[in-house]
Amino acid sequence: MPRSTTSGPSQRMLRVGEQVRHALSETLQRGEIIDPVIENSVVSVSEVRMSPDLKIATAFVSPLGAADTGVVVEALNKHAKFIRGRVSGALRQMKYMPEFRFRLDTSFDNFAKINELLKSPEVARDLDDGKNNDKD
Repeated sequence: MPRSTTSGPSQRMLRVGEQVRHALSETLQRGEIIDPVIENSVVSVSEVRMSPDLKIATAFVSPLGAADTGVVVEALNKHAKFIRGRVSGALRQMKYMPEFRFRLDTSFDNFAKINELLKSPEVARDLDDGKNNDKD
């Protein structure tokens, strides 16, 4: 019986995604990709999501020190096959080497927006009103 697609990633997908993230981070750290855009920025790999068949790895990256983060993500996608070959040694245990897709990680921006909202005067006032109502 097929599993529900709404349940989220399986343990296997999460485990393999973390292994791929480590291998990808090491490859990017070594500076083996000869591209001025990538060489001039530090790329942080925050998460790798695997497809259910483990053949596609979507890597969420945050380019640090880059003026235009989109250009860095484009450069990584341009070199995806080369990166796949460099990572393959660290992922020998996999039956199929996944195809890499790079996406910009916007989760830090979302956290900053939420934090800014929580510090706003309107929210602080509402939170204070809630505390005063609890004392009644």
